[in-house]
Amino acid sequence: MAKKIQPLTDRILIRPIKEEDTYKGNLYIPDNAKEKPQEGEVLAVGYGVRCENGQVFPLVLAIGDHVLFGKYSGTEIVVNEEPLLVMRESEILGIIYE
Repeated sequence: MAKKIQPLTDRILIRPIKEEDTYKGNLYIPDNAKEKPQEGEVLAVGYGVRCENGQVFPLVLAIGDHVLFGKYSGTEIVVNEEPLLVMRESEILGIIYE
């Protein structure tokens, strides 16, 4: 059965984009040696942050954005046998424009 997830408040659902293997000269650099940020695609976003006065501030990110996030950011989940991440918008380092 297919599942659908809608993040709440300032949370975002992200599909991580796998980095390709890296070679520097003839030396192979494994994934666990890489300390640079990860990339992903935004699949769903929450409605925004509610302030004390009740006003809702919408999120900056939108579905389809490509983003950078830290290596250990977010919570890993599996939906429809696909590994995904749920994290707060504040954990996003930046948006990638092509």
